[in-house]
Amino acid sequence: MTNFNNNQPQIPRMRTVHEAAEELKQLDANTAVTEYHIRRLVLDGVLPRIKAGKKYLINLDSLLEYFNGKAG
Repeated sequence: MTNFNNNQPQIPRMRTVHEAAEELKQLDANTAVTEYHIRRLVLDGVLPRIKAGKKYLINLDSLLEYFNGKAG
């Protein structure tokens, strides 16, 4: 995500597991990553998450970094 003003913090792109899977599909229509796999990463503590009601929110940029091998 490009930050045009370095004085303001970047706002995280938070998505539900379903929304994150849909965005991955838009980026790569042939992706093998499923909604179930993303949910397992969240529930296993591999990806940080925030619980909002009954849903988990994840940072889309963190998810992409994980799949690009940049996550710690």
